[in-house]
Amino acid sequence: MKEYQTITEISGPLVYAEVDEDIGYDEIVEIETPQGETLRGQVLESSDGVVAIQVFEGTSGIDRNASVRFLGETMKMPVTEDLLGRVLDGSGRPIDDGPEIVPEERQDIVGAAINPYSREYPEEFIETGVSGIDGMNTLVRGQKLPIFSSSGQPHNELAMQIARQASVPEEEESGDEEGSEFAVIFGAMGITQEEANEFMEDFERTGALERSVVFMNLADDPAVERTVTPRMALTTAEYLAFEKDYHVLVILTDMTNYCEALREIGAAREEVPGRRGYPGYMYTDLAQLYERAGRIEGREGSVTQIPILTMPGDDDTHPIPDLTGYITEGQIYVDPDLNSQGIQPPINVLPSLSRLMDDGIGEGLTREDHGDVSDQMYAAYAEGEDLRDLVNIVGREALSERDNKYLDFADQFETEFVDQGFDTNRDLEETLAIGWDLLSMLPKEELNRIDEEFIETYYREDDSEREVVEAAD
Repeated sequence: MKEYQTITEISGPLVYAEVDEDIGYDEIVEIETPQGETLRGQVLESSDGVVAIQVFEGTSGIDRNASVRFLGETMKMPVTEDLLGRVLDGSGRPIDDGPEIVPEERQDIVGAAINPYSREYPEEFIETGVSGIDGMNTLVRGQKLPIFSSSGQPHNELAMQIARQASVPEEEESGDEEGSEFAVIFGAMGITQEEANEFMEDFERTGALERSVVFMNLADDPAVERTVTPRMALTTAEYLAFEKDYHVLVILTDMTNYCEALREIGAAREEVPGRRGYPGYMYTDLAQLYERAGRIEGREGSVTQIPILTMPGDDDTHPIPDLTGYITEGQIYVDPDLNSQGIQPPINVLPSLSRLMDDGIGEGLTREDHGDVSDQMYAAYAEGEDLRDLVNIVGREALSERDNKYLDFADQFETEFVDQGFDTNRDLEETLAIGWDLLSMLPKEELNRIDEEFIETYYREDDSEREVVEAAD
């Protein structure tokens, strides 16, 4: 192993050094400062005689007298089942005062692409305990379903609720000890110390940490480390899923901070910027992360992703949510208006979408009436929303009795179905029961998206009649 003292330039998180041999892209580097401190880095660019190295711990303390060693391998994550219950920093080192991790193997953090022919189509339901997701935008195993939020919204609380409550219903029912277990990988990028403390307190208070691996990259940690954190998390997830047969839910927050780190490094490299200053390769970079979700034929486990991103200016045409929407299978919107009304979690189901929902619900998967109930509630809520705009113009007295029922439905849909608090865990039966209670406010003839057989079974005539009597009074 050669050691060089040929640093020519230091620019932001980058160090440039002259070399006299071929150096591989993404190769790991150790830089020893004159003070005796050893810093880790990664080769970002390799050309004739010069390499650009991004330093994970930042470049403070490095000068032209520092020594550079190239290790001849790419960055690897030490993986083992014993990682469950542990808290690591953004580059995979323990920060929970626990014992050293003894890995079963070390895996490349870039991962191996899943052969499309070997992919299994995602169909099995994951229960999050959140009605706005389970009932209206169902998550299935192997899906990537992002949460679109904005600054100041309670997306972190929603992330903690999902991490705490998510489960695989049929695995629980079977009671088969040899069945696949459920695990959560939580990757935090660029969060504040206060947010980190909230996450850890919640994980420890609820016992969710026992089945979780937490990666923490804080706001004052180097931006370069932020680009490594999700790859560390996903490598751990793939190991647990495809080698240890776990069903793994990966929650990544906040992808906006990750993309800002890409932009910062791109600027330091003096790259030609793309839209709004972000690198032109950001789409490819995000796809490399998101496409690591899925199921593989012949393997019991699965990797499901819920990336969380805060849309700058609450603008979903911004490059980060825009590109994310092209790659992922839907999105969940956290709505500022619902949040200001005190609705928890403030999920707006109208622009939200789960593209794989229809394949993961119905008879034999969730319940036979699930799809029809979801479609009917969606249509009724949308009509109620349209009527709210009309009320602002003509007043409620000008509306018909039918229109007033849809207005009442929209109000109660928000306060009874969507609003459940961040500590309430509803199973699917309870979610659908609330849905039928709400649909029973409407006359039977209005339920044109539900099979008549389901109406006979679940519709509550008495509730409808009571609403009519109350309205008359």
